Amino acid sequence: MRTHVALLRGINVGGTGKVPMADLRSALTGRGFTDVGTWIQSGNVVLGSPAEPAEIAATVEQVLRDDFAVPRPVVVFGRDEYAAVVGSNPFAGSGAPAQLHTVFRAAPPSDDDLQRLDAALAAERAAGGRGDAAVAGRVVHLYLPDGMGRSTLAARLATRSGAPDGGGTTRNWATVGKLLELLG
Repeated sequence: MRTHVALLRGINVGGTGKVPMADLRSALTGRGFTDVGTWIQSGNVVLGSPAEPAEIAATVEQVLRDDFAVPRPVVVFGRDEYAAVVGSNPFAGSGAPAQLHTVFRAAPPSDDDLQRLDAALAAERAAGGRGDAAVAGRVVHLYLPDGMGRSTLAARLATRSGAPDGGGTTRNWATVGKLLELLG
């Protein structure tokens, strides 16, 4: 039974961090995870384990380093927490899935992260953009009706100084929904 979602940051993006998904599934199964599945090539894993999310994240990070020489952060959510994340998106009915994104984080945003997010939202408004963001626990939901490439909010969040990601990784809403479906 699939019990967790593991989201790997920067896998198979822009020619770096190459990790074949079939090899990753095999390596994770070899480390004791069950019912391992992946979705597309960008580091979306569903798996079964009695371990806590932090322990799973550490093991998957070790597999990436040891088996693939790709050191990357991993964020893990248990099935119930992940389902709650999907249900907490205040923008879910606001637009097409391509306009919705979720930043999955290892920990809730700090006060500094929240200040950077507020500054990014203010810059979005000043530029006449319609983007918005909402924090829900360890995630930041983004609504980008003008598109990721035209959003001042997205551009500011993409920089290390402005990103409230805390070692997190972003997924579009279609992927978020598919992963929930794969959890079963």
